[in-house]
Amino acid sequence: MNYQETLDYLFNSLPMFQRVGASAFRKDLRSTILLCDHLGNPEHKFKSIHVAGTNGKGSSSHSLAAIFQSAGYKTGLYTSPHLKSFTERIRINGQEISPELVVQFVSEHKNFLDELKPSFFEMTVGMAFWHFAQSEVDIAIIEVGMGGNFDSTNIIRPELSLITNIGFDHVQFLGDTLPLIAGEKAGIIKANVPVVISETHEETKDIFIKKAKEMNASITFADQNWKAEKVSEEDGKARYQIATREAVFRSGRTQTEAAEESVETQAETAVVVNSKEFEWSVKTQTTEGEGKTFDLTFGLNGNYQKYNLPGILESITQMRKLGWDLPNEAVLKGLQNVTELTGLKGRWQTLSSNPTVICDTGHNEAGFREILAQLETYSFAKLWLVLGMVQDKDISKVLSMLPSSATYVFCEANLPRALPAAQMAEKAASVGLKGEIIQDINEALAFARKNAAEDDLIFVGGSTFVVAEIEEL
Repeated sequence: MNYQETLDYLFNSLPMFQRVGASAFRKDLRSTILLCDHLGNPEHKFKSIHVAGTNGKGSSSHSLAAIFQSAGYKTGLYTSPHLKSFTERIRINGQEISPELVVQFVSEHKNFLDELKPSFFEMTVGMAFWHFAQSEVDIAIIEVGMGGNFDSTNIIRPELSLITNIGFDHVQFLGDTLPLIAGEKAGIIKANVPVVISETHEETKDIFIKKAKEMNASITFADQNWKAEKVSEEDGKARYQIATREAVFRSGRTQTEAAEESVETQAETAVVVNSKEFEWSVKTQTTEGEGKTFDLTFGLNGNYQKYNLPGILESITQMRKLGWDLPNEAVLKGLQNVTELTGLKGRWQTLSSNPTVICDTGHNEAGFREILAQLETYSFAKLWLVLGMVQDKDISKVLSMLPSSATYVFCEANLPRALPAAQMAEKAASVGLKGEIIQDINEALAFARKNAAEDDLIFVGGSTFVVAEIEEL
């Protein structure tokens, strides 16, 4: 098979979740385990970091990859879904897997694949692990596809697990309460492998603490150690002030000593108590008390990155304790140049000006809350929202958040799972939102551009698949 025929084979072998939804979802790891056994268990031949979460796992995965690349490590990166090309899913040092290697993988193992009939996602996970092992990467950052417990990536034993955020998404598979969803995400916590939780939430923290205790895994809630405040933005990059938590990090004190001084604080935050002295040695200025602050530039401009940065920085701290050489310069360079180093697209990306056009892949209630808050920080005469969503999610909460003063263009991605634009317009009308119905995403964007004034702002999003079809992305 040539490359296009190989892609057709991958996409058509079994329906992929991203295209059709529930019918492609499997709640077991049997096929992934059998496939990787057939491949010689490549997942055992490289070190890794496993990243799960409702929001922020893609940005955090790319950021960690950029940092390890900047530190000189040969770094694999597996993410999903792709925006433009299948090969985006599997990268080494920012370079996508070649079409020739995609063909080679399928052709060498096609007889076994035909017999096993793994899902699209299971095959891509196997391909990623095969490629990373063949290429002898130093480390691979592996992003969970959905959930954690039964995700195909969950056969690895990583150096570190990172869980970014818990929110309502894929509730038909993961549960309709935050504790149920957290329980699925907690499935990536492995025995004696440290875990970092980016955000502390009252409803879910006990789920993670209990699972970590069961697995004898040290657990750190990153937002108890780090605070990230966005202070400015320029040329698509954001400037942050980072503060450390003075109750934990002080000169000459270890986290163990800090935690022992406050049993209440330890129980409240479950700060890891087996770590060594704080090792971040960026040139800092001492604030009142004994906490520390420093500035960094982040190549991802979305305001919601303030929730991801603590988890990223705590992950680096934990990896340093495991012996990884990650100089401060590499951390700062990686974060500043994350999009250039990894090829990440679609995260609060400015496409053009006059009128300003911004796209973002945020697609659930928590994501849209931050999107709308950031849009309010811009000056514009009129706000245009070019939106499309998927049909297997309850979008009522998102629609109820949207401003009635905006001008809407409803569109739909070119895949079976997409919510038809006309149906979306009906749902939007029920909460007082009216607009044009233009199915094709690029035609919808062209309509908004044609009718918008130079001082208007156009936002395009609602689904990863809407952003993926923007021609100029």
